[in-house]
Amino acid sequence: MLELGLKTLLAYFLGTLLGSLLLGTFKGVDIRNSGSGNAGATNALRTQGKIFAIGVLIIDIGKGLLATAWVPTLTFSGITPDPEIGQYGLVLACGVAVILGHVYPVWFAFRGGKGVATIFGVIAGIDVRLILPVGVSWLCMLVATGYVGLASMLAGVALVVSVYCLDPGNTPLLLFSVLVTLFVVYTHRSNIVRMYSGNEHRVRRLWLFRSRKA
Repeated sequence: MLELGLKTLLAYFLGTLLGSLLLGTFKGVDIRNSGSGNAGATNALRTQGKIFAIGVLIIDIGKGLLATAWVPTLTFSGITPDPEIGQYGLVLACGVAVILGHVYPVWFAFRGGKGVATIFGVIAGIDVRLILPVGVSWLCMLVATGYVGLASMLAGVALVVSVYCLDPGNTPLLLFSVLVTLFVVYTHRSNIVRMYSGNEHRVRRLWLFRSRKA
């Protein structure tokens, strides 16, 4: 259990390194005080521009990948690996921890992003085959609706379906996918309210039906 505790703690702290807030220190801005108030790539794009947003994506996706592909492989002097947990269990636990670190960063008053980019990195670290169906689903829904939040939530559904189809019988990963999807819905609860009231922002440059009145 000591190995599990150390590695999940490390993954959590890795998650607290939010790209938008780290890069924002160099510009003297806190994007949580601009736009939607979210410390994620979408709000970074709206308020700080493309280059800034790309940097945010690289950091946030990268830490999800590191947390699942690198942290579980670390060895610590004097700590024996726990056979009851196993390497795969560590990977999933670190995936959960890095996502929680991104959404609830201790260094930034527990006000982080919504975790979508980090989840994408986590997925890549767990099973690279899942990237294509999840990514395509996200893009298709964004183009069809213009809503980033809705695209993110439905991409979570695509993740669950993809795990069920590509890795049948992998109950731990399926459960992980379901929990992640529910968490994405939870972090986008304010988006759901705005969509219901008709006040949600659309990405009009990618929205297929942008000529229609929102």
